[in-house]
Amino acid sequence: MAEVLALVEARLRITLGEPDARAAVTFLGTDRIEVLRFTEGDVVRYATLGMSASPMADPTAALADPVKGPRAELVLTVRAGLADTDKVLRPLAVLAASPQVEGIVVAPGASLDVGEPLWPAAPFTSALVAEPGGLVEDLDLDDPLDPVRFLPLLPMTPNEAAWKRVHGAAALQEKWLDSGTDLRDPLRKSVPLD
Repeated sequence: MAEVLALVEARLRITLGEPDARAAVTFLGTDRIEVLRFTEGDVVRYATLGMSASPMADPTAALADPVKGPRAELVLTVRAGLADTDKVLRPLAVLAASPQVEGIVVAPGASLDVGEPLWPAAPFTSALVAEPGGLVEDLDLDDPLDPVRFLPLLPMTPNEAAWKRVHGAAALQEKWLDSGTDLRDPLRKSVPLD
């Protein structure tokens, strides 16, 4: 476990630079989850560290495989200085602990909801899990371990989350694209959903 997390942190540092802050959260019955902050110009990125320590288990499996199974970390990118986004550390840790706590597999297209604003005055309580590989490349591990995927999180307003449940993740991403939505804006309004 420690070896996997050391490799994950090294990949994050190589790709995003040195973190300028980090915080750790431990929930009852779970492994420790850290959130690292990387600042570059007017952009701040938050990356979880700890979610990939164990593979995510299929909730329908009788026993969780301690070796085989998907592994992931979460990455959130927002514009700096527009909101108190550093308060996202605990909600991000909650989302990263969800595979251990709820026995779910976090994958692209999924919605993750914390039931409260991601940071003070945020219009978002949930995030869409996007496809990996764009910002941080997958980290291959020795066989038989699955690679660690770095999953971008795209914050969603409650209206967007409801629309996504009906129409799907691809349709919501198409709406965002068609509207020229700045998904890094921590105070953005909901995209028009007609």
